[in-house]
Amino acid sequence: MADLRGAWARSAVGRMWKQGAEIELMHRSMGFAALGFVTLMPLLVVLAAATPWQHGTGFAQWIVDGMGLGPKPATAVRSLFAAPRKVLSTTGAWSLASLAFFGLSFAASVETGYRKIWDFPPSPWHSEWRRAVWLAALTGYLFCEAQSATVLGSGLPSSAVRIGLTFVFGVLFFAWGQRFLLTGDIDFRTSLPGAVFTMVGLGGLRLFSSRIFSPLIISQAVTYGPVGTVLMVVTWLIGVGFVVFGAALLGRQVIEVRALRHGIELPGPRKEGLAEGTEPSVRGGG
Repeated sequence: MADLRGAWARSAVGRMWKQGAEIELMHRSMGFAALGFVTLMPLLVVLAAATPWQHGTGFAQWIVDGMGLGPKPATAVRSLFAAPRKVLSTTGAWSLASLAFFGLSFAASVETGYRKIWDFPPSPWHSEWRRAVWLAALTGYLFCEAQSATVLGSGLPSSAVRIGLTFVFGVLFFAWGQRFLLTGDIDFRTSLPGAVFTMVGLGGLRLFSSRIFSPLIISQAVTYGPVGTVLMVVTWLIGVGFVVFGAALLGRQVIEVRALRHGIELPGPRKEGLAEGTEPSVRGGG
């Protein structure tokens, strides 16, 4: 029994399971959902209201696409999150200040999750601007993804192009974002596996949501009204957070297994010998 426990602890799956518990993966996913909801919803709603060819459906369209909703649940989501044009004129200084606070808190929670996954210390105080830049890039990426259906149109060829572009740009964003938030402590090649796993995981979550959440939104809307729809959206966002952090954790394990296979010792915050069978800590250049 002791040998089995030792083999499990030394295995990549065992190390990933242990680290997932150490970083409180589910707790971080729930925090991601809560902060992401109060941050991304107003950001995308305001951007969509300011777009001439849309009618305030930016956040709703992103939810509909991300969850793979059918016509009826999509209508429920759009009617809940659609904003009138007057949202621009009623957005005051206090609203902008609150949005900035929640937005930076959301970016900080994502950065903290990445740093715990890679065993990096907290970021220096003067790197706060990186969170603002990352949040702006995330908002732009999600907004463009939500509007891509309008730009590219419908039909099988357009859908295939849209899926391909979403995957490619998503991989580039998450690889860049992880490196950027970690102040360059890992290189692009090191963050790339986690980015690929993130987009694959989000694709899997979309398939799951289209079969499970889509009918549940209709039943929850009938039973609880708009609150039921919000509950399902937040539940889906918890899944998104789990994918984002879980994929980064899986990406680190891939890098470590590769390092162990080639007998490479990489510098990190905790210098550990790979020959002893312990976990390496990975840092890329600049």
